[in-house]
Amino acid sequence: METTEAEAMLRGQADIWKYMFGFADSMALKCAVELRIADIIHSHAPTDHMITLSQIASHLIAPSPDITCLTRIMRLLVRRNIFSVHHPSEGGEPVYGLTYSSRWLLHDSEMSLAPMIVMENHPSLMAPWHYFSQCVKEGGPWAFKKAHGLDIWDFASENPGFNKLFNDGMACTARIVMKAILTEYGHGFDGVGSLVDVGGGTGSAVADIVQAYPNIKGFNFDLPHVVATAPAYHGVSHVGGDMFEDHIPNADAVFMKWIMHDWNDSDCIKIMKNCRKAIPERGGKIMIVDIVLEPSGDGVLDDTRLVLDLVMIAHASGGKERTENEWEKILKEGGFPRYKIIKIPALLSIIEAYPV
Repeated sequence: METTEAEAMLRGQADIWKYMFGFADSMALKCAVELRIADIIHSHAPTDHMITLSQIASHLIAPSPDITCLTRIMRLLVRRNIFSVHHPSEGGEPVYGLTYSSRWLLHDSEMSLAPMIVMENHPSLMAPWHYFSQCVKEGGPWAFKKAHGLDIWDFASENPGFNKLFNDGMACTARIVMKAILTEYGHGFDGVGSLVDVGGGTGSAVADIVQAYPNIKGFNFDLPHVVATAPAYHGVSHVGGDMFEDHIPNADAVFMKWIMHDWNDSDCIKIMKNCRKAIPERGGKIMIVDIVLEPSGDGVLDDTRLVLDLVMIAHASGGKERTENEWEKILKEGGFPRYKIIKIPALLSIIEAYPV
């Protein structure tokens, strides 16, 4: 049966209502993380891993929690499949459990997105989204600076609490990505005797690689004030410098995780040219771990990748996520005419590129 115009208009109206209140999902999710509801269910549920709202409320750090308010929030989160609910046939209180989604909310889990949820929904990071129309009409500076008068890096340096929130959010996503890399991309490190992580922060990523592949000599390369606070890792040397200058340590391969999306095309090309000088012409390669957009893709994470490109408008200063065609263009101009894209079970893909 064909859809009538009236039915199509009703569906269109329903979609607009849904997107209008899309923020409600984020706020309900943030509430669950702040209250540690997933942790309470995981730690205090009986053997069947189900628990009543009264039991959840009894473990909240609050003198008199509002059960009615909690019930309404949980009702939406159940509908979104963040939590499950079971209504006992013999009556009594419904009991709630974890789903595959809420397992990502556990604070003590190595694979947790809880810090990222708190970070992305912080008022300081939500404010720039209200400046998108100004970005379109006026161009730069980008949304974060329009909202706060500073770019995100300067803002973080002046606000230690926000800086910790930001670093915790980045760290949790890094752990998830690194696990996917080491699980699905092991062959990529075959034959690599030395590797430099450009923009590697305090060195945790290259340390993970060296731990998994002890034959690799690792270098962690970042700004001097960043590596000055880096802990010691077996098999890793910390080197201070600027990736826009010709000071990247020589190595068999260059590794860059979630770096290039922070920069515009001309800056990326400059970084790549410097990386090109640091590796051998024969056998050398760079491994770029970043998002590859597929605007018409129907993969489970393709929609989120498009959203993250808007996150770059909100929070970055000229960076963006890129399609394969956009990657190919800057790779060639940066001195890497050959490349291949390796998909891993994560938001990011691995782009292997070669100088010849």
